[in-house]
Amino acid sequence: MGDFKLISEFKPNGDQPKAISELYEGIKKGYKYQTLLGVTGSGKTYTVANIIEKYNRPTLVISPNKTLAAQLYSEFKSFFPENAVEYFVSYYDYYQPEAYLPHT
Repeated sequence: MGDFKLISEFKPNGDQPKAISELYEGIKKGYKYQTLLGVTGSGKTYTVANIIEKYNRPTLVISPNKTLAAQLYSEFKSFFPENAVEYFVSYYDYYQPEAYLPHT
């Protein structure tokens, strides 16, 4: 496996260096859950990209909707142009469990 190489004209600033450090340490300590909070446009995706580079492991990013999934794919693809960044979106508009049998 090759190294994850983050390509960006930006450098972490403001609260980002602390967030990157604390989230990375949480991963190393085996924390099952961590939350990164921030307003729109605060650099959460960039912060996560820095953690991916630092941790250097394949990463699954899950999005709550198709619009955000496309945006995240585009941003991660630009942050990691030398690495494989893949994209999958379900063809269905809603989830229906296989065991669900509708009755009329």
